[in-house]
Order: sequence, then structure tokens, then C-alpha cells
Amino acid sequence: MAPDPTVLHDLAPTGTLRAAINLGNPVLAQGGPDGPAGVSVDLARALAARLGVPVAFITYPGAGAVSGSAGSGTWDICFLAIDPKRAEGISFTEPYVLIAGSYLVPAASPLRSPEAVDRDGVRVSVGRGSAYDLFLTRALTHAALVRAPTSAEAVTAFVRDGLEVAAGVHQPLAAYAAAHPEVRLLPGHFMEIPQAMGLPVGRAAGAAYLAAFIAQAKRDGLVRRGLEASGQDPELAAP
Repeated sequence: MAPDPTVLHDLAPTGTLRAAINLGNPVLAQGGPDGPAGVSVDLARALAARLGVPVAFITYPGAGAVSGSAGSGTWDICFLAIDPKRAEGISFTEPYVLIAGSYLVPAASPLRSPEAVDRDGVRVSVGRGSAYDLFLTRALTHAALVRAPTSAEAVTAFVRDGLEVAAGVHQPLAAYAAAHPEVRLLPGHFMEIPQAMGLPVGRAAGAAYLAAFIAQAKRDGLVRRGLEASGQDPELAAP
């Protein structure tokens, strides 16, 4: 059955579902601008098929660029971590993936736990506008944030500039640490990062439809299959 015209107007006002894809989070998206892949791409394709419209992928190097363009009319749906600041311009569904925010430190660092990071003299490298940048801006009272354009560049800056800590998504940081014995991950995590679908605020019919879609995608196993097919842990799927 075709969706209500109001839903189509909210989700695909141009007649094409324009999906913002954050290439800075390798758990959700892989590949490049010409051929993005991953669970977020799979979900966008499934939504477009259900709506009966074509899909176009608008790729971004980091989450901050996606959320910063929420009012630009460039995209119709996005895949981002839920955050109160972002929610001022984006209506979010329930999470479909739950990942952790972890800290990377030099192997010889005296820091041994996430709680020990928030002290004077500690510089934490983050991707500008990322979920952990927004969270740590609120949470840290002594450590200083050093913002790089993207999360990948935050790791580069951490190494290049001799910073004390890099913050980011657990999986890519763990992969980096496994390949570079001069650094290590702190045990545990400093935040849970709930990844959701979203659309610009003020589109109530579209928001309700999107919420029902992601709930169905979780029940049907689409999220788990998308994670597994892209080489990610299917247990990251939100319940």
C-alpha cells in the first residue's frame, strides 16, 4: 500500500529519498562517495523501496557535517547518534545500533581508566561535531578538547601532536591499537553511542513513519543482517 502523500512529502519532497551517509563512522558506512555501503545504506535503500521512490546518497566525511546541514534542504534522512544538541534540528527514531565511545592513549601513558582522563593538562583529540565531541563538551571539566575536522583526523592529530588521549568509536580505535603497539585502548568506555535515523524537525508525519520503519527493521532482522553483511558485529543491533 502506498504511503500517505504527507509522508512522501516529508520524506521525499523532491521525489527522491536523499539519504545523508556519514563515512566517518565505519561501523555504519564503508566505501567512498561513489559507492557507499553498510547498514545505513541498506536501511536507506529499504526505506526508499517501501516508499516507492528512488534513493540518492549524499555522503559526508564526518557526523558534524551532517548535523550542521540539517536545515539546508540537502538531505531528507540521516543516520547519526542521538544527542540533545542535534535534537534541536533533527527528529530522531529509537536507536537501531548501540556502540561505545572509547579512549586511545600512548602505551606508556599513566592513564588507566576513562575516569582518569578528566584532569588538568590532558588534551583529548575528537572529531568536530561528533557525538563524543558533544558529550565530552558537557562532561569534561578539567581536560581540554582538541577538535579535528573528522574522527579519522582526530587520531592523526593525536599521534602527530603528541596528545594525551584520542576519543572515538570503539571499533576503529580498537583496530588502530591492534596495528600500532605504541598505543593502547583504555578499558571500558566513556559513553554509549545510540545510533538512530533522523529527519529535519517539523515533519511529524514523516517522523512517525520513520519511527515505525526502524522498529520493523529491528524486529525483522534487517539491522543485524546489514551489520553482518558489512563485516560488523550483529550484536551491535539495538534491541
